[in-house]
Amino acid sequence: MNLDWIVIAHSVRTQKHKMGFLTTKMMERTALFLSFGSYLTSLTTAFLPLWKTMNSDLNEVENWFSGLWLTCLYTDERGIQCKAYDSVLGLPMDLQISRVLVLISIGTGGFALLTAFLGLEGVEMCVRKPDVKRGLLIFSGVMTWLSGLTTLAPVSVVAYTTVVEFWDEGFPDVMPRWEYGEAMFSGWFGGLGQVIGGTLFFVAVCMGDYDLQRLSVPVSPELKPRTKHYLKTEVL
Repeated sequence: MNLDWIVIAHSVRTQKHKMGFLTTKMMERTALFLSFGSYLTSLTTAFLPLWKTMNSDLNEVENWFSGLWLTCLYTDERGIQCKAYDSVLGLPMDLQISRVLVLISIGTGGFALLTAFLGLEGVEMCVRKPDVKRGLLIFSGVMTWLSGLTTLAPVSVVAYTTVVEFWDEGFPDVMPRWEYGEAMFSGWFGGLGQVIGGTLFFVAVCMGDYDLQRLSVPVSPELKPRTKHYLKTEVL
């Protein structure tokens, strides 16, 4: 009787673990969705000409916008007009470095999403071995981290140079100065989201290792079913 109750209790605990919300499969998909959304945010930020804005007090009808690839002018009469930079070598050093880092972020982030999808539990496309899937998730976490950091770095560099130039006492007070644009804040959110998403990939790997360790634990002798021995009798 006691053995039956032990087996039932063990089965109930196993079912609760499978039905729990915070499972390895759910953690993997949460990490993928967060990384994907943050990657789209970072990708949009990279091409928006809204990294810096400038409004002139002398001419209030003109608003200037600047990004990594374009400079735009908005007026009430002509609307918005954008123009690419004439020369790459003529750009400030912070913009040149930011361009390189943003391209690295786009490449590593896209590759991380692809490998993460192949490493998901339940996805039997191309890869079916658990050890290979575990390695893909670890690689995806590292690449997502790298993509997030290479998004945060250029945004922070441009933000630093903007602050330094804004408070530069060598410029006359009447001259307009560049200020933060909306794209810088979206870049910070996108990069931070990718860093968190990469961390969740590592958490999912640790949870999967813990589940495998639970399954590999030997069953206690008390839980093993008892075999029945029958005495062979022979009719004389």
